[in-house]
Amino acid sequence: MGRLGIHSFVWTGGATQAMLEDAMEKSAACGYRQIEFAYLRPEKFNLDQLAKRASALDLQIAVTMGLPLNADVSNDDTDVMKAGEKLLADAVKAVRDIGGTKLGGILYSAHTKYSRMPTDRGRENSIGAIARTADIAKAAGVDLVLEIVNRFETNLLNTTAQGLDFIKATGSDHVTLHLDTFHMNIEEANPAAAIRLAGDKIGYFHIGESNRGYLGDGVIDFDRIFDALLDIGYEKDITFESFSSAVVDEGLSLACAIWRDTWTDNMPVAKHAKAFIDLKIEEAIRRRATNVRP
Repeated sequence: MGRLGIHSFVWTGGATQAMLEDAMEKSAACGYRQIEFAYLRPEKFNLDQLAKRASALDLQIAVTMGLPLNADVSNDDTDVMKAGEKLLADAVKAVRDIGGTKLGGILYSAHTKYSRMPTDRGRENSIGAIARTADIAKAAGVDLVLEIVNRFETNLLNTTAQGLDFIKATGSDHVTLHLDTFHMNIEEANPAAAIRLAGDKIGYFHIGESNRGYLGDGVIDFDRIFDALLDIGYEKDITFESFSSAVVDEGLSLACAIWRDTWTDNMPVAKHAKAFIDLKIEEAIRRRATNVRP
């Protein structure tokens, strides 16, 4: 496996530079080697300073985001699509400037619950926008990873199979999938089989519990998840993601329907997640060596 990371929203809503730097310090103190930020607008944050702090802490930076409705690249309206494409290009540049390695999330549509089916024109607009963004990302040295999320957060890509069809349609070798156990638990008939289906097209992986809280407190079968990741030889990064209304910012709370406290103290949940993921990887390696599966 690659680096083990944690989403900054475990620590803070991220409204200020000081909050982000504190999240970086706490992530490193817990043994994480990557931190994931939401899109950081260059006019609001000192990206160079964040990059230097990350380097000093041996923290890699990943960035994820979702598009707003007025910049939805899957919109039928060409002007709205172009606004989304500009936002994506700006985000790639910000990731590059902060020394980040990847841009992920819901990059292909708005992050919202749609009230309509996707249109053929909208899908084609999205494919074109992502293909062009991939060229910019490749030149910037930034991986472009598309997060497959549940039906309440997009109408376009809800399953791994849909994601694979989409990235094939872009014609780009620089677009991969960003899978997430929380979303897979809702949409995939068999999450482990979906991981094996995607294989080397997985560029990033989120670990989250079915209730968004403590790992192991929900219904996700993490043994089969980690067995599948080993089976495909996954060597890229894994990031722990957990949201609670005690911390998360208002915008994400609305988009992801975080209406309650799944936990109130973030340090214990972060330390537990690190130990839980390390243990599950070790157990999967032992099962593979002894050819014993759950």
